[in-house]
Amino acid sequence: MTQSGIDEAFLGAQQPTGLAPGRRAADRGEAPALPDPVVPRGSSWRTAQSLILVIADTFVLTTAVVIAFVGRFGSASSGTYAVAYGAAGALIVGLWLLLLASDGCYQTRFLGTGTDEFKRISSATVKAFAGVTIVAFMFRIDIARGFVAIAMPVGFVLLLIGRLALRKEIQHARRSGRALHRIVVVGDRERVADLTAQLRLDPNAGFAVVGACLPDLGESMREIDQIPTVGTFDTVGHAVAITGADTVAITAGPRMSAQQVREIAWSLEGRTVDLVVAPTITDVAGPRITMRPVSGLPLIYVDEPEFTGVRRVLKRALDLVCAGVGLLLLAPLLLVVAAAIRLTSNGPALFTQQRIGKSGKRFAVYKFRTMRIGAEAEQAAVWAEADDGTNNKAKNDPRITTIGRHLRRWSIDELPQLINVVGGSMSLVGPRPMQQVEVDELPDPGLRRHLSQPGITGLWQVSGRSDTTWEERMRLDMYYVENWSLGLDIGILLRTLLAVARGSGAY
Repeated sequence: MTQSGIDEAFLGAQQPTGLAPGRRAADRGEAPALPDPVVPRGSSWRTAQSLILVIADTFVLTTAVVIAFVGRFGSASSGTYAVAYGAAGALIVGLWLLLLASDGCYQTRFLGTGTDEFKRISSATVKAFAGVTIVAFMFRIDIARGFVAIAMPVGFVLLLIGRLALRKEIQHARRSGRALHRIVVVGDRERVADLTAQLRLDPNAGFAVVGACLPDLGESMREIDQIPTVGTFDTVGHAVAITGADTVAITAGPRMSAQQVREIAWSLEGRTVDLVVAPTITDVAGPRITMRPVSGLPLIYVDEPEFTGVRRVLKRALDLVCAGVGLLLLAPLLLVVAAAIRLTSNGPALFTQQRIGKSGKRFAVYKFRTMRIGAEAEQAAVWAEADDGTNNKAKNDPRITTIGRHLRRWSIDELPQLINVVGGSMSLVGPRPMQQVEVDELPDPGLRRHLSQPGITGLWQVSGRSDTTWEERMRLDMYYVENWSLGLDIGILLRTLLAVARGSGAY
């Protein structure tokens, strides 16, 4: 049995089969008899995916070694060099694969979403480099430094590229209803419903909730959000057997004691089933969480959000460098776009509007004008017509000009905000700056989004852009503000490029 945490997960639930015997026993108030052992229906894809990962990693690392040999010695190297470095390359590849395996890089729980997969690859690569260096020093092995200096970075880059390609494939499979973790959720009715809703937010994580185990069957045998009740706290092992689940998620609650968790864990031993304990805290990223065991009890420490300090100085430095370089490189494009706007419609090329920034301060945001002159006077009517819970934007806004639609499609209209970034009123990444009328509608907790500098792009822009609901947009903004890091910023910037290329939600 293995254990892991849940960050986010799943889009839709799969319905389990073979539930009738357990249901009939439960209706009589009896503990269902354990049926004949069955092979969990999620095990086949997990085994196949792990094998594919091993084969892919072996191929890319072997390619990296060959590239390093040719790059260091040339294709016309002598046979002696080829044999010697062929053996050395095989040892490096073998050590690298072992370290990847020991760091959990072939465990399917990390596939499809999040950064954990890539962090583990980075850790294994550093260990491989250190291992090769130490072994060569201890045994006085004369290996060309140029060979190692090429093999390691090339292998690391190829590993990341290969994993990204495989991630896209598995995400496509999961959106098609394949390669899903079948999960049984254990807890009271309310918490089971809440966790199921959370698991459905991210289809790429691949969690299919196939059943729920409640404190006792006397509460109700009704479905919970289309999830069938398949047992109680005392029959979790049976529920896993009849549903073919490969994961059990235990929710916190007054009726879930420490002894009950241990007994559930014992009932799953030998079944190759992941046991997940879902905490009550949500929207807290890994860097803010540390765990300290005390007398066998794992205590979770949650650090305060960081709004100042050295990391914020580094963020500002990153903003200045990237925005300054961006303005210089994009200057020709900006001039062409400005000229095109002036030639195709009356009015200025730039549009300025008062927005609310950090600490509630007003500032003028710059954009290329994509609407006709006087569009702001029509804003209230358009918002009322588009009041469908998706950020007050109309997909066919009549105020948008012909060239404006193209600028919005590729987010070119946002490029003048690089001036805001250089001036300090905005950042490259952060919550989008709101108008005063939008801020007036925010509940008190929502005002915490103004603890951070507003950004050109942010989490909600790379999570569906204008197709996300207002509530989801607020949740993502709050998540960013309280869990910000340089790594998260860089990840959002890279995902922004993909979101712009797809163009979904841009209007």
